[in-house]
Amino acid sequence: MEELFGTDGIRGLANEYPITSEMALRVGRAAAALFCDASTKNQKIIIGKDTRISGTMLEHALISGIASAGVDACLTGILPTPGIACLTAMHGASAGIVISASHNPFFDNGIKLFNQDGFKLSEQTEKKFQNMIVDEQNINISKGIQETGRVHSIPEASESYINFLKNTLPEGFSLKNLKIVIDCANGATYRVAPMIFQDLGAELLTLFAEPDGKNINDHCGSQYPEILAETVRREKADIGLAFDGDGDRLIAVDETGRKITGDQILAVCARMLKTRGMLKNNIMVSTVMSNLGLGMAMKKMDILHLTTRVGDRHVMAEMVSHHAIIGGEDSGHIIFLDHHTTGDGLLAALRLLEAMLLASKPLSELIRVMDVFPQELINVDVESKPDIHTVSEITDIIQNVEEKLGSKGRVLVRYSGTQPMCRVMVEGPSIDETKAYCRDIADVIKKKLG
Repeated sequence: MEELFGTDGIRGLANEYPITSEMALRVGRAAAALFCDASTKNQKIIIGKDTRISGTMLEHALISGIASAGVDACLTGILPTPGIACLTAMHGASAGIVISASHNPFFDNGIKLFNQDGFKLSEQTEKKFQNMIVDEQNINISKGIQETGRVHSIPEASESYINFLKNTLPEGFSLKNLKIVIDCANGATYRVAPMIFQDLGAELLTLFAEPDGKNINDHCGSQYPEILAETVRREKADIGLAFDGDGDRLIAVDETGRKITGDQILAVCARMLKTRGMLKNNIMVSTVMSNLGLGMAMKKMDILHLTTRVGDRHVMAEMVSHHAIIGGEDSGHIIFLDHHTTGDGLLAALRLLEAMLLASKPLSELIRVMDVFPQELINVDVESKPDIHTVSEITDIIQNVEEKLGSKGRVLVRYSGTQPMCRVMVEGPSIDETKAYCRDIADVIKKKLG
């Protein structure tokens, strides 16, 4: 059976399998069957989306599937992914569904789910769910249901999410002395992000907050912080904050216009928590893709650094297992488990600002806690995804580079879980060497798989 779920839900080109109206209807119906107890009244599933043009099409199909199974669909409208996780638990819903392809371009879309507690589904639950989606009997589960579900809107969704974020802040927290530039990626944060920073008193300049359905992530947001950096320098702002299309990632820019990665944000926030005596079990979790410098920084701070597979779901599982409260990915997924059940770009931004205010230092000084090793990442489009170890030419070039790097660097090659890509990451002793080695590997992969 073809796997529907990647590292973050079901994703692909909108209007092509599996991101079709027909499949969305099946997903809605299967979600109602899996998460809702037919013997319990007033069952409901929360649905939210980002700004891409295909979102409404998929939303209506999901609604049809859910309602046909006798379950209510409650709509948040456009809201960041972590906001939907928050409202799922807040409203006592049986599940939450997000229509989004995160940082991908507008022509992609996706469907990801949260359980009743606001956590992403485990791999075991995803497998069970996939079986229900593709099972032909799923088509017939609504037969005989006369009392179909209803559709409700949640008009206060944005305000509820903003209040949730504010309640994570220390009493009296204010941004009135900071000049902040935000980049909303023409995505799901375009309304709530300006609202919360203005409410907290910041002098605010907002970029890319005019979505038209097709400009989401279009050379803006966390993937493209160049305009944000230029604006921060020109406006002499204290910080720039870039979110991705669905608002669960954060990439920052310091006052000099330098890009600050997710790893650096983790280092700064872990240090703040440890300094305040709030770093539960003295643990920070990240993935194998994290920069070598992050592990070295944790060692210097005497913080136990645990690593896991790529994907914020795996980071979360490790955090839950070891009772950690901070973890994340270099891409900008940052989880604060003492406050939320998933990665949240706005929450991470508030924690980073809190660290700046507590230390009374600019971000350019705070990030000195971590030395960043030269790193190069190349995404190679591929037509197939065979086991890397079965392609001798690829394993040979990887081994060759690893031998040249020795203990002064490393190589990571993996397929994207959400796109037809192979990601090649190399860390090394110098920028030129790192780029050259990464290109050597990428060229071989393109030749064999592209």
